[in-house]
Amino acid sequence: MSTPASAVNAQVGDDSQTTSPAAAKTQIIAIYGKGGIGKSFTLANLSYMMSQQGKKVLLIGCDPKSDTTSLLFGGRACPTILETSSKKKLAGEEVEIGDVCFKRDGVFAMELGGPEVGRGCGGRGIIHGFELLEKLGFHDWGFDYVLLDFLGDVVCGGFGLPIARDMCQKVIVVGSNDLQSLYVANNVCSAVQYFRKLGGNVGVAGLVINKDDGTGEASAFAEAVGIPVLSAIPAHDDIRKKSANYEIIGREGSEWAPLFKELGINVAEAPPVLPNPLSQDELLGLFKSEDVGREVTLKPANMEDMCGKASITKPSLEVIYDEV
Repeated sequence: MSTPASAVNAQVGDDSQTTSPAAAKTQIIAIYGKGGIGKSFTLANLSYMMSQQGKKVLLIGCDPKSDTTSLLFGGRACPTILETSSKKKLAGEEVEIGDVCFKRDGVFAMELGGPEVGRGCGGRGIIHGFELLEKLGFHDWGFDYVLLDFLGDVVCGGFGLPIARDMCQKVIVVGSNDLQSLYVANNVCSAVQYFRKLGGNVGVAGLVINKDDGTGEASAFAEAVGIPVLSAIPAHDDIRKKSANYEIIGREGSEWAPLFKELGINVAEAPPVLPNPLSQDELLGLFKSEDVGREVTLKPANMEDMCGKASITKPSLEVIYDEV
């Protein structure tokens, strides 16, 4: 598997908004979004559909919650790379592929994992996990697609690794018609823009709208930042129930198969684009003012507000000398 940096050839300062299509055999795609927005649901079904279409797919969970693969494996948690590495190290043993990578119906999957609450840095865990993947031969694996599931609302360095180090060819953001998820999506676009200015090559391939209720804010966001909508997954009760029961809906013969087939094609073919992230006011402008409090004005506080009583101006303790 060729290194991602050689797969795209964008030049800083180029007038083109689009990088060249990925030339490497393996497409490495980082998927970002707000926690709980449905990345794991989207990726489990997308990877399953891609596999049914004859593609060799590796899904890597890069969320400390380690829940990316739970839907794929019917709710079962698979051992994480960090946890396995720690146990193997204590036992004086080396980590093998079979210890951390598992498969279902042609989809390969693994979880990087993360530290327990208060016991370490999640971002550092991500970095350590990728270092171990490289020792296991990550760049020699023969996959058509490697999908990386990242939290977008964690801003420490480890979670920005694929963008900062050109470890993927393109980024996909998952969002919905709500301010918080689009705020995260906009931050991801800002990160891509920032690292492109530093010489990076990663671009944004597009937005997946999950739980789409038809209000249109997510579509308006995509148009405003200059990225395509790859798919709009409806806010449908059947999808919600099947997802809650760890049931894959992105399978041949399913009612939702056409949706994930189209998403698979769009994910594969969409070129990485240089986005134009919005300012906070521009982002708020996508929503009705009563929904986001856009008409609220900032009123400065004073010392009386802070102390709960009239403030007393104390004399200065500065010593002032008479002029000579």
